[in-house]
Amino acid sequence: MNIAETTKRRDLASRPVPVLARLPRTVYARAEQMQRKAATVAHAHDWVQFSYASQGVLQVQTHQGLFIAPPQWAILIPQQLVHSVVNAPRTEIRSLYIATHALHDLGGECRVLEVSPLLREMIRHFATLPVEYAEEGADGRLVQVLLDQIHAAPHAALRLPWPEDERLRAWCRHLLDVPDAPLQLAQWSQELGVSERTLGRWFQRQTQMSFRQWRQRARLLAALPQLQELQSVTEVALVCGYDSTSAFIAAFRQLFGRTPGQLLRGAEA
Repeated sequence: MNIAETTKRRDLASRPVPVLARLPRTVYARAEQMQRKAATVAHAHDWVQFSYASQGVLQVQTHQGLFIAPPQWAILIPQQLVHSVVNAPRTEIRSLYIATHALHDLGGECRVLEVSPLLREMIRHFATLPVEYAEEGADGRLVQVLLDQIHAAPHAALRLPWPEDERLRAWCRHLLDVPDAPLQLAQWSQELGVSERTLGRWFQRQTQMSFRQWRQRARLLAALPQLQELQSVTEVALVCGYDSTSAFIAAFRQLFGRTPGQLLRGAEA
């Protein structure tokens, strides 16, 4: 699946990709306030990108999958990884561009990180510093602690892997866009000319998840922008294919470690 194609939707405005020949310092800060849902074209950077959603929901799409950051969470994007960034309406993004030597051993995949109150305040303070801050002295020491906090931030399993097979990817895109859609395993196995058991093995091998595990995570991740729009939990649960609010809340707590209400209250705080 081409990343640019996944973000080319009628409801998406275009976000410009910043052009920098080089980073002026080890860490460079950039803030954006997006009132509308928007997306960038697929692109890559010569540096590590730390994109933090201080408000709203942030998505990063790569050839590997979809990575989603709820409010007060962040996505760490390795250098030279082709990606597209999608934001929900009324999203405030604080991005840090970090020289590759400052954060190493990231591997080739994005990570979703939980931002602690300390890291959040350090990001805010860093944004007040001059672009060419003094690397020797208090500002340079602050940056080093900031990098240490990013490196130590807890990882979250807020990743939705894409299968390698293009036909399965198209199916997964449909399930993500229509969370309450049925799985229709029999129909897909018939179209692919294999048994349901073989289809299940293909999917498990390519995503490391079963169909039902993948769909449940897709439904929960699809719920985030709707919850951010302050829709009722019951309404979001029904739209995302859950028969009861209690089942939705239980699944949500299992993935995010908190209920929808707790997550939103944390975002407001």
